Amino acid sequence: MTSTTASPHSTDHATVGQETDAATDYVTVDLAGYPVRTLPSQRWRASTLRALNSGDLDRFAEGVLHPDDVDAWYDGDPTQDEIGAWVAQVAEAGGESLGKSSGRSGSSQSTRKR
Repeated sequence: MTSTTASPHSTDHATVGQETDAATDYVTVDLAGYPVRTLPSQRWRASTLRALNSGDLDRFAEGVLHPDDVDAWYDGDPTQDEIGAWVAQVAEAGGESLGKSSGRSGSSQSTRKR
């Protein structure tokens, strides 16, 4: 079996990811009156979701919108309600539901010691 070692000049993972995203089909959903192309929600990167969760909405938008549609984000200046509705529509357009996650089920027994 042959093992390969990455050189210090090997392609960086972020660049590979961006190239993959560039070749990905986008879904078009209206945001604050502008039709924008966005990556389907299941293709949103962890770094982009961290930006969303930390409240950096501009960085989030720049990470999920088609590069030609980022200006529509700034021009539309969406409200929190518009962003929430847009995210739900993106998920639906990408064939994913934003319903409650099944997550872990709780134990039927108490873990508290008596």
